[in-house]
Amino acid sequence: MKPIIAPVRQSIVFLLLGLVFMALSSCAATYRDHGYVPTDSEVAEIVVGVDSRETVSDVVGVPSTAGILNDSGYYYVKSRVRHFGAMRPKEIEREVLAISFNEAGIVQNIERFSLQDGKAITLSRRVTESTVSDNTFLRQLISSIGRFAPGQFD
Repeated sequence: MKPIIAPVRQSIVFLLLGLVFMALSSCAATYRDHGYVPTDSEVAEIVVGVDSRETVSDVVGVPSTAGILNDSGYYYVKSRVRHFGAMRPKEIEREVLAISFNEAGIVQNIERFSLQDGKAITLSRRVTESTVSDNTFLRQLISSIGRFAPGQFD
C-alpha cells in the first residue's frame, strides 16, 4: 500500500505556487491610452498663415475638441493612464496639440504642450440658493391642504 501523504503535499505545493503566481501577476501595472495627437510629420504639412480649418481637418483629422469661444482653435489631446492594483489611476503622460485660428479661419499658431507644462487649476464653486426647502413630499402635501380656494378649480 502506497502512502497518500506525498501526492497530497505535492498538490498543495502546486496550488500554493499557483495562488502566489496569480497574486503577483494581478499587481502588474496596466496602461490605457486615450485620445489622438497628430505626428510631427503630419503637423509639418500645415502651413501657418495659409491653411484653413478645413485643410487642417483634412491633413491631420478631426480634433478631439474645439475652442469654446468663437471656435478659436482645435485641440488634439492624448493621455496615458497607469492602473496599478487597487491604487488610484495616475496620469503619467499627456500631450496637447493646440492649433489656433484668426477671425478669417486661417491657422495663426501651432503649439505642443505636455503634462509638465500643465498647471493645477483651482475650480471656484458658486452655488445658487434654491427656494425649495428641505421638505418631503408628504410634508409639502399636508402643508398645502388649507391653501386651496374653490374658485381655483373652475
